[in-house]
Amino acid sequence: MLKKLVKNERGLTLIELLAVVVILGIIAAIAIPAIGGLINNSKIDAHIANAKQIASSARMMVNTNNIEITTTATKITLDDLIEDGQLEDIQDPSTDDSYNVDETVVNVIENTAGNIEYRVELVNKANDHDYVILATGQTTIPDATNLQRKNIDLP
Repeated sequence: MLKKLVKNERGLTLIELLAVVVILGIIAAIAIPAIGGLINNSKIDAHIANAKQIASSARMMVNTNNIEITTTATKITLDDLIEDGQLEDIQDPSTDDSYNVDETVVNVIENTAGNIEYRVELVNKANDHDYVILATGQTTIPDATNLQRKNIDLP
C-alpha cells in the first residue's frame, strides 16, 4: 500500500508552477518601483545633508574670519571653504564624483528680519546641473536649514 502512495507522487503540475511564477511576478512588479523610489530619496537626502554641511562650514568661516554680512549676498565657494580648512571635498551622491568647487556656492544674506541665511547652490562637477531648485511658489532658494526634497532636482 505504501509503495502505491509513493508511486503516485509526481511533483508540481504545470498549473501550480505557473501560479507560483505569476505570484512572484506580481511581487516583483510592486517591489522594484518602491526600491527605485527609496534610492532616489536617499540621494536627495544626501544632497540636503551635504548642503547643510556646506552651510555649517560657511557659518564657521563667517564667524572665525569676521566676514561682514549685508543684505546683498556674500558668496563663499566650496573652494574657499576647502582652502580655509573648514571643509574637505564633498562627494556628489548622484555622480560619485565631487561637486564643482568653483560653482557650488553659499550665498550668505542678512534677511529683512536681521537673521543671516545661508543659501547653498550645489552644482555637479560637469557644471551642467544645479541640484537646488525653486519649489512652486518660491522666489528664492531657501536657507539650507529649510531645504526639502521638493527643492532638489536629480539629473
